[in-house]
Amino acid sequence: MSRRDKINYYLDIADAVSQRSTCLRKKYGAIIVKNDEIISTGYVGAPRGRRNCTDEGVCRRERLGVPRGERYELCRSVHAEANAIISAARRDCIGATMYLSGREVSDGSYVKNASSCAMCKRLIINAGITTVIIRDDDENFRAIDVEEEWVKNDDSLGDELGY
Repeated sequence: MSRRDKINYYLDIADAVSQRSTCLRKKYGAIIVKNDEIISTGYVGAPRGRRNCTDEGVCRRERLGVPRGERYELCRSVHAEANAIISAARRDCIGATMYLSGREVSDGSYVKNASSCAMCKRLIINAGITTVIIRDDDENFRAIDVEEEWVKNDDSLGDELGY
């Protein structure tokens, strides 16, 4: 029996964390790891004390036909990445790696081309996290160098804004 590689081990934990998600569309789990120690975890859910989408039985974005990646201000939930960052001290996030796993609620498959939204990218940058590893399937993943891909290649300054 072979031992699970470390990256997939942490992604397996992020996937387990995602099972606490209360979103009716997607289940995401995130963990922050530094020096081989789990600093914090986070999953998708409404702010503390507020009702979750699973409690309401309806997703406002789904009901309005809002496509993936748009109009997050209509969502009741806090994203997994944000919840993991909220639960960690910044000094522990500086130089850390975030592991992210997402699944479709409809069929349990991994979210295709999963990535952090623009707001979560900003939070990750400011938290000092240097790498984000995103699960594609049970064995495969992508590693994002935050400085190279999200800071130097700042997609928030796109031509669509007319600047």
